[in-house]
Amino acid sequence: MAGDDNLLLRIHGVAKRFNSVVALRSADLEVQAGEVHALMGANGAGKSTLVKIITGVYPADGGEITLAGKPSVFRSPAEARRAGIVSVYQDPAIVPDLTVAQNMRLARVPLEAVKAAMRTLGIDHIDLSRTARDIDFALLRLIDLSRALASNPSILLLDEITAALPADLSERVFQVVRDWRRGGKSVIFISHRMAEVAALCDRATVLRDGVTVGVTPTAGAEAKIVNMMLGTDVAKAAAAVERRAANIATGGPPALEVRNLNYGHAVRDVSFSVAPGEVLGVAALEGQGQEELFDCIAGVRRADAGEVRAHGELLRLRHPADAIRAGLVLVPANRLQALLHQRSVRENIALSAFGALRSWGAIAMGAERHRVDDAIQRLQIDTRAAPEVRRLSGGNQQKVVIARWIASGFRTLLCFDPTRGIDVGTKQQIYALLREVAGQGASVLLFTSELPEIRLACDRAIVLFGGRISGEMPAEKADEARLLHAAHGLPPAETAEVRA
Repeated sequence: MAGDDNLLLRIHGVAKRFNSVVALRSADLEVQAGEVHALMGANGAGKSTLVKIITGVYPADGGEITLAGKPSVFRSPAEARRAGIVSVYQDPAIVPDLTVAQNMRLARVPLEAVKAAMRTLGIDHIDLSRTARDIDFALLRLIDLSRALASNPSILLLDEITAALPADLSERVFQVVRDWRRGGKSVIFISHRMAEVAALCDRATVLRDGVTVGVTPTAGAEAKIVNMMLGTDVAKAAAAVERRAANIATGGPPALEVRNLNYGHAVRDVSFSVAPGEVLGVAALEGQGQEELFDCIAGVRRADAGEVRAHGELLRLRHPADAIRAGLVLVPANRLQALLHQRSVRENIALSAFGALRSWGAIAMGAERHRVDDAIQRLQIDTRAAPEVRRLSGGNQQKVVIARWIASGFRTLLCFDPTRGIDVGTKQQIYALLREVAGQGASVLLFTSELPEIRLACDRAIVLFGGRISGEMPAEKADEARLLHAAHGLPPAETAEVRA
């Protein structure tokens, strides 16, 4: 990298407090022109807050920002965009009830430039007159990226953009990042996927507890980065995750049984079962029916044909409440859809347990506190921002969604990409929790876009392709090569043959 003459963005001593919660204490960051720079840190370290300060969403309480050698303060994202800084935030900056075209006009970006970016990303088949809420979450991320690219910024900030994307769509993002660097522009890249950081980024700045703790070239530095993110002792514990032995019940009816399920063209004649005490993994590339499958089982959508049974009982799933009564509970892909943003951590966790806690219409507050406190402790939720759940980090928000069902009880947990955009320490906690609930006799159906999680968290895996099950294997054989082979609809093959 060149020296100060090539320095594009310099941040020094930036601090930010939200009432009693200190989000940033002293953040430093230097980005060179033509550099892909990783911004790393555990959930709650302050990464997203720093991005929002850089782009004018929040004002800083202290510190300095220098852009191209000039002191800069941005009072809105529009000001930052005019200065050449644009972000794709962790949650798409898209109004769900507007069409794609209306969202682009709202962002004041040229529609033709958006279309050109969508062609580059291979998503130009999306009808711009479609309402945003009807579009898959992963594709919304790419639409939001197209919006950002249309402004042609000199600094592009990508906050966990690949967290909701399967491998094929992630590769399109990687190519855009490489092209941006070749054009002499810069990218600030936030990701918890170490392989992505090592492959894409030149250097990494690491935050811990709101303070910059180090800067390092990324080549061969994965262990060093994890140590800086978590502290040496915590990093060692996270690296030493052990799968618990399965305690799968046999002889009785399955906890969950799906027979010949169909939903439009998305789900086609899918059949499988999950035993009590089993964690069944689901792997698939983008748009292979996985989201529709989970929604049908959870009562969010009505299947066209087929059966869903819970512990031998045939279910009539016309509403999510029908699934919940049968003990089937969903942790959705988009955690923001599952939370009351301006309500407290306690209220969000207790929400699903109100029925069980009522006595003649009154809530048993003591019982509620006990259940909520127990769930918070089991998931180690950071409650410093407890009055409003929207103030929590993404990882802690996800923990709150899971804690809701821990507090109210369930028989089968339907987890759709629960560790998306979560740091390695929090992932370890969620893996351990899934194994724990399975060890206690519950069952888990887990979709994950991160294929290595299958072997770590699951007992068995099925793979979807074109809405059908294209492969099934025990977890010990579910390496990335075999999973990807089945995810592309190819016949079974040994790992060595797949890599040939």
